Amino acid sequence: MSLIHDGLPQLLDVLPPVVKEKLITSPDLNELIEVVLDYGRPAEVRYRNGYSRWPGITVTEHDIEHVVKKIGDFGDDNRAGIERTLHRISCIRNRQGKVVGLTCRVGRALEGTIDIVDDLVRSGKSILLLGRPGVGKTTKLREVARVLADEVERRVVIVDSSNEIGGDGDVPHPAVGSARRMQVRTPADQHGVMIEAVENHMPEVIVIDEIGNEAEAQAARTIAERGVQLIATAHGQTLENLMLNPALCDLIGGIQAVTLSDDEARRRGTQKTILERKAPPTFDVVVELIDYDRLAVHHDVQKTVDLMLRGVLPRPEVRVRTGGGDVEVVQEEVTPEIDSPGFNDRFPSLAQRPLDAPAPEPGRGRRERRREPREHEAIESTPTHEARAKGVVRIFPYGIARTRLERAIRERRAPAYITNDITQADAVIAIRSTAAARPGKLRELSRPVPTVVVKSNTFSQIASALDEIVSGASGIPAPEKERETAALDEVNEAVATVLHTGRPVELAPQNAQTRKLQIQVVESKRLASECVGQDPNRRLRVLPVRLA
Repeated sequence: MSLIHDGLPQLLDVLPPVVKEKLITSPDLNELIEVVLDYGRPAEVRYRNGYSRWPGITVTEHDIEHVVKKIGDFGDDNRAGIERTLHRISCIRNRQGKVVGLTCRVGRALEGTIDIVDDLVRSGKSILLLGRPGVGKTTKLREVARVLADEVERRVVIVDSSNEIGGDGDVPHPAVGSARRMQVRTPADQHGVMIEAVENHMPEVIVIDEIGNEAEAQAARTIAERGVQLIATAHGQTLENLMLNPALCDLIGGIQAVTLSDDEARRRGTQKTILERKAPPTFDVVVELIDYDRLAVHHDVQKTVDLMLRGVLPRPEVRVRTGGGDVEVVQEEVTPEIDSPGFNDRFPSLAQRPLDAPAPEPGRGRRERRREPREHEAIESTPTHEARAKGVVRIFPYGIARTRLERAIRERRAPAYITNDITQADAVIAIRSTAAARPGKLRELSRPVPTVVVKSNTFSQIASALDEIVSGASGIPAPEKERETAALDEVNEAVATVLHTGRPVELAPQNAQTRKLQIQVVESKRLASECVGQDPNRRLRVLPVRLA
């Protein structure tokens, strides 16, 4: 990757002189991400791998006025920029509307950031990028716009709501190449500008940053139905987040409840009311940005959503950028075959077979068809004898969200599979309310099986239960598990302290695996964290910063 001119001197010029002087002498200037100036508090500088607070520099009212005068007025979204740069300055106001805090974010344009998804971008398919703040979604959008406009030679229009893609000012930043840019007067008008771009300027590709509400999701569907390639980002980290978001689920086809007849429900082995996708998805491909150099690709969103609604979460393709700059696929996408989409047939057949099972022979009788596995007989990726031979743990989810358990297995690369046959289970994860209300199911076990009961159906608790089961199956000694439990208790106390006091809290040093579990707990509370120090004293610091 090569860095296009980032305009860092222009950002330094608008900062208070005392902050500018200290930054210029910093050895980590090229890693700078944000400068935070809050009235009455020490100045704070955030880098790619940590942050630094300067107790000797307390932000004054004069410092904030200095920056505000340099950059001019803020828009309705409380954001402003520096002309011909990609930097963004966001403000915090008090009740009287006076600016009392500033977040000065460095914007950089990097060539080569989309080599990891270059084949997808050039395929002509509509792509949706998901990921937490700071993993490079907007940076990749700029590069996508430039590549499609200059190298693929398509008519590209950027709908730029906060001037984050094309930079501030009337002339777009060189990072977007020859792509055209339409600015949005206020964020509330973004959906109207999206439709205007299609109607007035005949684009072949539209690039959008942050689809965040129902109106924008509907505008995106309208654009896709007109045959225009869409490249966009949306609020959410995973495909599951979109499915649970009523305002944005239309991006992946929308979800509707369907009531089945008694006979149909009995044939499927499901409840009478089930969930189905109601329309084709707006985007063909969803890319989950796990980290800056690591992502997961769902190549067929339509199929992926149908599988998730039927209780089967396929494994996406996982790509990483190695230290040498090469792109490597570390996990191939695996999705079982399914029947026609739900929106084409009110009652689609849910009968499924494992990937290696032979196709049904023509002319089979009714009695044989009834013996086909139904949806509640989960598709087993590995036969029972083979799984046990390899030390793979079969987990029966009792009342917990199957999709979240699948996600935990995928992210942790745990040697585990989900089974819906409790008699074949090697372990059970149950939610307390279901286990207490219907304990009879657990009595079907004819042998002692490890059972972990969770209080709530959250990802962090399900992931912790999975770790407990896998560690028990792998023979981790009891003291190690006790230390892990103590570390999780410590991070929960730290989160409560941060929420109450608004100050960061450092935890005791832990190994990499335990720190990863602690980070999951912090993110489940929608807080940010960072790792500080060097091994063996590397530890987690919980920050009073809310995740979007």
